[in-house]
Amino acid sequence: MNDDMYDLIVVGSGAAGLIGAVVAARDGKKVLVLEKLSKIASKLKATGGGRCNLTNTLSNEDFMSRFGRDGRFMQDALNGFDHKNLVEFLEEIGVETHAPDGFRIFPTSHSSQTIIDAFENELTRLGVAIKCEQKVERLLLESEHISGVKTQDSIYRTANVILATGGLGYPTLGAEGDGYILVEELGHKVTDLSPAMMPLKTKEKWQANCRADTIPKVELRVDLKKHAKLRAKGDLIFTKEGIRGPVVLDFAREVTPLLKKYNEVPILLNLTKGKNEEQIREHLKKISQEDPDKTIVEIVHTLLPLPLSQELCKLAEIDEDLKYNKIEGQKRDQLIKLLTWTPMTVTGHDGFKMAMITRGGISLKQIDPKTMQSKLIQGLYFCGEIMNLDGPCGGYNLQWSFASGYLAGQLKN
Repeated sequence: MNDDMYDLIVVGSGAAGLIGAVVAARDGKKVLVLEKLSKIASKLKATGGGRCNLTNTLSNEDFMSRFGRDGRFMQDALNGFDHKNLVEFLEEIGVETHAPDGFRIFPTSHSSQTIIDAFENELTRLGVAIKCEQKVERLLLESEHISGVKTQDSIYRTANVILATGGLGYPTLGAEGDGYILVEELGHKVTDLSPAMMPLKTKEKWQANCRADTIPKVELRVDLKKHAKLRAKGDLIFTKEGIRGPVVLDFAREVTPLLKKYNEVPILLNLTKGKNEEQIREHLKKISQEDPDKTIVEIVHTLLPLPLSQELCKLAEIDEDLKYNKIEGQKRDQLIKLLTWTPMTVTGHDGFKMAMITRGGISLKQIDPKTMQSKLIQGLYFCGEIMNLDGPCGGYNLQWSFASGYLAGQLKN
């Protein structure tokens, strides 16, 4: 038994938990942060390959829309702490930021360690206690009210807990879904959990010959009638086993739940920066007329990298050395169709070990969006990825973690 009584215990030391601890401590609360790993903020350190895309410059309305139908749940949190507030807060604790592309905001150091060091300094300044290698095994209650937490070797007393344990992505960085187990025991519902933001594997193998190039402005869409609205745009990279790149990270969050249902998911890729069949036909014809000696693969190469041009010619069963006007009409049409929408079939992924984000989490219906407090247990707050709300790449999920943590740390009972 630990005799100390805390005003707040924060379980987990990611972005959401750290900012929640700072907010409460600035309000004069006695705060303890419990982390099961040997040091704090391991997943934050790995964010964005260590570069740490903190947030972006979208308006709150546009920001919420990127999260889908549940996006409005974050309205109160964002109104209290949007990207401008985050930039100001980070400046206060000694972190300079910038938006080199006018959209994504990074620390000017482009290092997540800068963020972690600044938080550690602020927590020390505020007298927040941090105990590592303390895995919370149970939340303690008295009459549906939080009374403490039990770790593997101690009990800590408090009337308020912020659960900021994250999801299931990157288990090597401590994400094992502990928080879901803790709250299910108290009656909270956890939705289906799927890995998101990761590379995808495909049935096709031809793409393994096209690994050298990044294909810009690719559009991906699901080729299933029921799910035809599921689309994403961005840069794509082919891999030995399938596809990756920013567009795939965004798309994966839509596809992984479908894989559970259908085992494989047919998709279509527009690799030609949005060109339609007519535009592609005109382009091929124009290049052919300008230089009649060009082979078909050389003409396609004016749109796409050479290895990809060669593979698409093979898929259309066209000899790549033929001139455009020597190709029979049916095969030419087939090539144009492939250049407009290239079919592939997603068959799998590497699971949570490669997933940056978890799709699913604690049901939002059981959380008060004005406070982040549980509707079932008084004194229990949630923030960040543990909740059933996830967004695309581009600083969305970190901003949500900071905003929800900031709101939770105010302990509005």
